[in-house]
Amino acid sequence: MDTVIKFIIIFGALVFFHELGHLMLAKRAGILCREFAIGFGPKLFSIRKKETLYTIRLLPLGGYVLMAGEDPEKLELKPGDRIGLLRNEKGEIDKIIMNGKEKFPDAKMVTVEEADIEHSMFIRAYDDEDQVATYPVSKTSFYVENGREVQIAPYDRQFASKPVWDRILTIFAGPAMNFILAFFILIAAGLIAGKPIDEAKIGKVVEEGPAAVAGLQKDDQVLAINGQSVEKWEEMTKIIRENPKESLTFTINRDGTEKDITVTPDERKNQDGELEGVIQVYAPTEFSVSHAIKFGAVETVQWTKLIFVALGDLFTGKVGIDQLSGPVGIYSYTDQAAQLGTVILLRWAAVLSINLGIFNLLPLPALDGGRLLFLFVEALRGKPVDKNKEGLFHFIGFALLFLLMIVVTWNDIQKFFL
Repeated sequence: MDTVIKFIIIFGALVFFHELGHLMLAKRAGILCREFAIGFGPKLFSIRKKETLYTIRLLPLGGYVLMAGEDPEKLELKPGDRIGLLRNEKGEIDKIIMNGKEKFPDAKMVTVEEADIEHSMFIRAYDDEDQVATYPVSKTSFYVENGREVQIAPYDRQFASKPVWDRILTIFAGPAMNFILAFFILIAAGLIAGKPIDEAKIGKVVEEGPAAVAGLQKDDQVLAINGQSVEKWEEMTKIIRENPKESLTFTINRDGTEKDITVTPDERKNQDGELEGVIQVYAPTEFSVSHAIKFGAVETVQWTKLIFVALGDLFTGKVGIDQLSGPVGIYSYTDQAAQLGTVILLRWAAVLSINLGIFNLLPLPALDGGRLLFLFVEALRGKPVDKNKEGLFHFIGFALLFLLMIVVTWNDIQKFFL
């Protein structure tokens, strides 16, 4: 259960900040954002702040910002439509009642003759006495259909009405926020881990490790190993690595008193597959904000490079699709990271955030990168791509991505549970 909570918090945070990037830049551009959602499917929780409904939905598989004009607006008033009108104190139409009119006894019932609720913002209609009148529509008005209120979007509040570079920034802001989030998560990891001090001094001692069993303690100053003087951390660890399963005599200074302690390093395989010694101690550290910021920046850049290299290997066939992980695999790796401590869990969360940012920037249908591709094409040719063609492109892409998710999830189940 502890891992489930951590997984939900981490994944929820990644999605939240990704969608927050879209929301902030959309609002900055003046786009009407009807909903900010974490998850998909039925609503579990919702709260309205000004013109945006903030929701948490049942299926924690992502999120979205519902921006007016990304899809064709649903409200269309045609001549002959029978509607109810509610006006505000300025005399403007505040609500248009499409059905369920019995719930609004104060609404003025009219029959539409002509209407424009995107540009000119008016409705011309006949009342029950066949008197025609023109009613101005408020730019913040709502239409009510099947008991649901939806804010009307004048054209200047729609996504498509904004300059192409505002739209590009709005879409790019989601993945960009994931890189920013990773940077700050890694700063937090750097602050917790501290800045390593390059001296032959024992920092944290792992319980039941060779050092702890032998009697080494935190803050012991190592003066020599087997009579060989050491001053730096790297000098000490070099001797340990070179002597797996060999007894080593540590001459230490503890609270002003020198003493010898015999330690026998365990052995493990290094990155090259060679055996090396390890006594399970950590270097001493000190709190440093500047080190944490540098650590965050360096780690963000390094992980970004590594992920791009891995993507390149995937597209060239060096790495198979069976190496990809979906939600099941991410959950399993999160469990492993959580068991290794807070710093490792934070670094894992940062890697996931960078992964999410990069994945969304790929020029694939249904992803932010696919949408950016069409916007860049529009910027180059001076006019948008046909909406029907773009919609078909994204629909097919979404179906293929859904199929890929099924395959990856099945691979994860086989890998971790079968």
